[in-house]
Amino acid sequence: MPTAVKEKQVEQIKERYRRASGVIFTEYRGLSVPAMQKLRRNLKEQGAEISVVKNTLFKIAAGDDAGKFPEALTSGPTAVTFVYKDEAAATKALYDFIKEQKAFVVKGAYLDGRAYDGAQMEVLSKLPPKDVLLSQVIGLIVAPLSNLVGTIQEIYAAPIRAIAAVAEKAA
Repeated sequence: MPTAVKEKQVEQIKERYRRASGVIFTEYRGLSVPAMQKLRRNLKEQGAEISVVKNTLFKIAAGDDAGKFPEALTSGPTAVTFVYKDEAAATKALYDFIKEQKAFVVKGAYLDGRAYDGAQMEVLSKLPPKDVLLSQVIGLIVAPLSNLVGTIQEIYAAPIRAIAAVAEKAA
């Protein structure tokens, strides 16, 4: 029989999971309280939050999605990072933290309906933030158009400059 405290925890986890665009599973063994507080602050700046939750309560809160998680993600001591904004920025914050705290491990993630392992998450952490990627894509789209506009302007401007040069020479 579930207790009222556990039911409240499941509801809180369910609400966080519903709001999140994805979750990242980590192993937090051996971390000090100040280190965990520092990680929480860094993740909050990136639009994410980390919580230590019981695996069984998390699976209950995740509902049907729980069957899509590989068993390795939800076994052992697990801290779940709920990502509300940019997945790449949150992953980068986690991997930056790993450089300081070797005991901290990213097990994997469940993002956009798909499970990822730790190696795939490390690759994601090396990507630039979403706004930088979007500006790069826009730059790639705009560059040929700018070249085309410059070429068309030159087609019209060259005869005008030639006529102006002849008129100036004649005068």
